[in-house]
Amino acid sequence: MTGSEVPHAFRLAYVPGVTPAKWVRIWNERLPDVPLALAQVSSAEVFGVLRSGDADAGFVRLPVDRTDLSAIPLYTETTVVVVPKDHVVAAAEEVTTEDLADEVVWQPLDDTLDWEKLPGQPAIERPATTADAIELVAAGVGVLVVPQSLARLHHRKDLTYRPVSDAPTSRVALSWPQAEPTPDLVEEFIGIVRGRTVNSTRGRPQTPPQPKAKRKAPKATGTGKGGGARRGTGAASGKAAGKNPRGGSGGSGGSGGAKGGKPRRRP
Repeated sequence: MTGSEVPHAFRLAYVPGVTPAKWVRIWNERLPDVPLALAQVSSAEVFGVLRSGDADAGFVRLPVDRTDLSAIPLYTETTVVVVPKDHVVAAAEEVTTEDLADEVVWQPLDDTLDWEKLPGQPAIERPATTADAIELVAAGVGVLVVPQSLARLHHRKDLTYRPVSDAPTSRVALSWPQAEPTPDLVEEFIGIVRGRTVNSTRGRPQTPPQPKAKRKAPKATGTGKGGGARRGTGAASGKAAGKNPRGGSGGSGGSGGAKGGKPRRRP
């Protein structure tokens, strides 16, 4: 954010069953000066809340109309059937839709599963909400198939649930209104949900590190080690030249003596 912007509360909507506590905690750690306002909204109403600007972003259930909303899929939920604890289904670890063929399967008006064909026996009417359907199941009338998070949300001591292996699943996503550019606070929350670190560049490409310049080898000087080695070599040559191993005057003088006079005989 630029220095001229005054941070306002970030408004986050979420549908029933989603628990945003983890992301809210990270937000409060990273942006303590920007309050985060939470609002639970039904799955049927959440997209209208985003489009009207009453929320900056929201946790929703797919599908999302990408015409004017952006979305990042997050995870897929297990689908379960909610039954009384003494129901025959409670004895199984997992069931299929065929196992529910003789049951009345409730489909509330706020159902989040995309059924091609609802299993079981048709109900006389559809309950208004998932909570209403839960009450009917607790009364011993029919069963309810929902995402697992909703079964947990409406938990009762007299009810239990089991996975349904071939039922449709529900996918949770983060969604927000399309805008160019994406607002800074929305970008911040997207980064938190995606697991970016506090020092992240929000997906912007980083400048590649520049290669280090190669250090040039220092030039040899007369006072350096190389110069000393040369002086030492010269001195050694001079000693060799000044002393003839045969006792004569060395170097060119010895050669001259050998040419000008008779060589000495060995004793």
